[in-house]
Amino acid sequence: MKNKILTVISVIVVIIILFLVRNIYSDYNLKKIVGACIIAQKQTSNSFNIEEAKQFCEDKIRKNKK
Repeated sequence: MKNKILTVISVIVVIIILFLVRNIYSDYNLKKIVGACIIAQKQTSNSFNIEEAKQFCEDKIRKNKK
């Protein structure tokens, strides 16, 4: 009985940790993808504006994510 309770508590703790890690690092991945998109926009566009490129990339990534 004691062993089952310990197993259930361990599983709950692992699920909570995985949920927190997913939330923390999802923003990190989004920043990396947007940065790569901005660099690609800079290399392919003659009239480069960083704010417009950032907005374009964020919109495009969020649209593809859904």
